[in-house]
Amino acid sequence: MLAGTGSDVGKSIIATALCRIFLQDGYSPAPFKAQNMALNSFATPQGFEIGRAQAVQAEAAGIACHTDMNPLLLKPSSDHTSQVVLNGKPIGNRNAYDYFRKEGREELREQVNAAFDRLAQRYNPIVMEGAGSISEINLRETDLVNMPMARHADANVILVADIDRGGVFASAYGSVMLQTPEDRKRIKGIIVNKFRGDLRLFEEGVRIMEEICGIPVIGVVPYYKGIHIEEEDSLELAQKQRSAVDGKVNIAVILLRHLSNFTDFNMLEHDSRVNLFYTNNPDEIQKADIILLPGTKSTLDDLYEIRKNGVAEAILRAHREGVTVMGICGGYQMMGLTVQDPDGVEGSISQLPGLGLLPMGTVMQGDKVTRQTRFSLSEYCEAAASDSNNTGYEIHMGKTVAAHGSDYKPMNILEDGTKDGCVADRRTCGTYIHGILDNADVINWLLEPYSDKQESQMSYSEFKEQQYDLLADHVRKHLNMELLYEIMRSDD
Repeated sequence: MLAGTGSDVGKSIIATALCRIFLQDGYSPAPFKAQNMALNSFATPQGFEIGRAQAVQAEAAGIACHTDMNPLLLKPSSDHTSQVVLNGKPIGNRNAYDYFRKEGREELREQVNAAFDRLAQRYNPIVMEGAGSISEINLRETDLVNMPMARHADANVILVADIDRGGVFASAYGSVMLQTPEDRKRIKGIIVNKFRGDLRLFEEGVRIMEEICGIPVIGVVPYYKGIHIEEEDSLELAQKQRSAVDGKVNIAVILLRHLSNFTDFNMLEHDSRVNLFYTNNPDEIQKADIILLPGTKSTLDDLYEIRKNGVAEAILRAHREGVTVMGICGGYQMMGLTVQDPDGVEGSISQLPGLGLLPMGTVMQGDKVTRQTRFSLSEYCEAAASDSNNTGYEIHMGKTVAAHGSDYKPMNILEDGTKDGCVADRRTCGTYIHGILDNADVINWLLEPYSDKQESQMSYSEFKEQQYDLLADHVRKHLNMELLYEIMRSDD
């Protein structure tokens, strides 16, 4: 198990690297995180929902993702409330106070333990990941994901500490010393992550850390640049609030309050023809060639917000001036005529007018659609040749249908012949398919009005495989893998 001294110390990225390293070394690894909290989720081949980080780790391990890798997913819907997804299916909304009470925790514990047991029968080794800090001693009795999970799995624990944020000695020492004697024995090593500068300057630091913690430092992993792994959380989006530039196709992703599945735009971000930036500034929106309305955990709340803050008006003004507008999932719903929620599935807003860019109406429903899809662009997209093997996935609540009497034109035709999305004209479209922009076929169609058509040199799947190998090489170089394997084989 990779446990952390805190949140965002790099547990997920180290787990991803180890999944690829173990695969390279001839093993059959699989990731596992008992409980995850993230808006960025993914649909398994069976049509269930898990955290995106475990889907990425499974990809690095060379296997299909499964709900057993992340049996419990919390998707925040407000500052105090989350949708609870158990074994891939939503079971309702809980506020934080009720969720972390002792009542009902054992039932959830049984579920996550059973998921681990099933996974451990199929793969070896299991690369487990904790959540946040392992030192939240006030939550010790209700914890499902850190040391109690390590005890159930009989896992040796590697502590990941972030040196970039400062206080690495105190955070590592405190994380070890605040454990019970039983749990303290499980912590067999420390990884110091996100180091900047000359590694030789921390050689004395390694000796001191080993001395005060009584645990070997397995490695000091430098901060890296130029390796691109899909992120689990939107913490990095603030750094992507750039502006338009000359000589590129400028693409603005609308920065929604409840933005989800921002990984939809990763391939575009690495396309040499594109300058992609996130913004909710009306002036910046006007500078875009293409506006992307992303997915959201709360369509009505975000629709209300962009109407209030002037973003909706800026989108409509830009569209009138010839800018392409494309919506994905919740963004697609917003582009229609109306969004209704008569049963309060999302919250207290029962209905709002949409942006009116597509002749569609949406009604929120309690049943969530989660599935992987294959599709081709429809004839209405005027695509020269569409690949019928384009892939993506759907995760949404709500049904979107054409308004009565409208001239409905689907954007995509799914593998089974059903229709998805809507295209009003060459510069106005929407879809329910996440990952649609992972397909070079779709990107070339989207960019065609703004640049010379040019095939990407590498598919997104090839690009990701290359990045997993680069990450594995980077981490392997700075870890004592012989010691790590020795720890993993240890029965103590």
